[in-house]
Amino acid sequence: MSDLPRKAITRTAKLAALPLGFAGRATWGLGKRIGGRPAEMVAREVQQRTAEQMFKVLGELKGGAMKLGQAMSVFESALPEEIARPYRAALTKLQEAAPPMPTRTVHAQLAERLGEDWRELFEEFEDKPSASASIGQVHRAVWHDGRAVAVKVQYPGAGEALLSDLNQLSRFARVLGPLVPGLDLKPLIAELRDRVAEELDYELEAESQRAHAAEYTEDSEIVVPEVVHQCDQVLISEWMEGIPLSEVIAEGGSEQRDRAGQLLARFLFSGASRTGLLHADPHPGNFRLLTGDAPDGPPEQWKLGVLDFGSVDRLPGGLPSSIGVALRMALEGDAKGVYALMREEGFFKPTIDVDADDLLEFLLPMLEPAQADTFHFDRSWIRGQAARVADRRSPVYELGNQLNLPPSYLLIHRVTLSTIGVLCQLGATVRLRDELEAWVPGFAADPEADPEADPTADAEADPTADSVADPEDTEAEESPEAAERSV
Repeated sequence: MSDLPRKAITRTAKLAALPLGFAGRATWGLGKRIGGRPAEMVAREVQQRTAEQMFKVLGELKGGAMKLGQAMSVFESALPEEIARPYRAALTKLQEAAPPMPTRTVHAQLAERLGEDWRELFEEFEDKPSASASIGQVHRAVWHDGRAVAVKVQYPGAGEALLSDLNQLSRFARVLGPLVPGLDLKPLIAELRDRVAEELDYELEAESQRAHAAEYTEDSEIVVPEVVHQCDQVLISEWMEGIPLSEVIAEGGSEQRDRAGQLLARFLFSGASRTGLLHADPHPGNFRLLTGDAPDGPPEQWKLGVLDFGSVDRLPGGLPSSIGVALRMALEGDAKGVYALMREEGFFKPTIDVDADDLLEFLLPMLEPAQADTFHFDRSWIRGQAARVADRRSPVYELGNQLNLPPSYLLIHRVTLSTIGVLCQLGATVRLRDELEAWVPGFAADPEADPEADPTADAEADPTADSVADPEDTEAEESPEAAERSV
């Protein structure tokens, strides 16, 4: 296996071959149809070949190419089944592994970063990597104090490759669109490119991991491995055994799926509140189901292991309360309140005006998981949502295009969508509403609120109230500005 390809011309040529290859296979497919083979059979074969070539190239290049592939993998469940089926196996491979870098390169990196006597730091070191990712790979080892550890080594030239790939892929985004129908690649690539520096900074990653490990050290459900040692381009953490979430998705039983899904939702929403950090890379390769001493149950004893804190969103105050308030008002049917709040937060540009009831009609089907006590996430549900908002003939499509996603919500939005994508891949039944009430500010009704002390209720009960009410106050209550203040 060769080193990570670093020459820009080599990487560009490989990436440029993707749309060309797609065009070639489309021509080949047309020829097959002319030759008499059924169109549906030919289309499936074209999709299969496209998937295999696309993710083979992305995995071999690692860097930004593989980072994009992993980010795309969590959206697979939203694609129509006839399109998603040939992609699924290829996408899963990218969630857990990629072609490794040569042993000699690994040893050279460790000698440069840890010193020529680096082997003395370990009782054992496995040259074969246990996992390979976009900018580094992980080796299992035993630290000099006897602890089993995971040694993450960054690929030489990973930073250059990451930026080069994402710049090239951005240029090809329009042409690459048909490779994964229904997914808008350009904003996804732009967001990944904005986070390059953090991904490459193992010191920053170590700080984020330590913060999570400290917060969850006594937690009975979430496990974060301790950082053992960190230096430039090398991060050593305690080893974590467990079932990769990708395996649970592929062959897990219903109890495993439900427990993993519940804990994934719990970690997503609790993390920002408890640590001020939002784990921003929720693809299945970064999670483990830890069954420990109870592999056959009960599921309540199983835990979720969380890995890779290279990409986080810093939210010192936790998730914005506006998210919880908007969700609650939408579920209560307060169309005007939701519209006023979203406009205040910048989800609509000043020149855009939409009907509040239409906005609520647009949002409510997506909020179905938060309405019931439990909700079963599956591919058919998310496909239905994707089809609904992508139908160009529908008013919903036009309203969706009028929405503006403020920069401060970009990463929160992607992490939430990605997590929902993973839940649908799991096919998990989850008590999502419980997690929202516990961790999202503003979602749960104020437990200290006393309806009898509500000034509105007093006014309704007091026949003289109208005579002393200030007309200006009444007008303010009816205005969008007042609605905004009330939340």
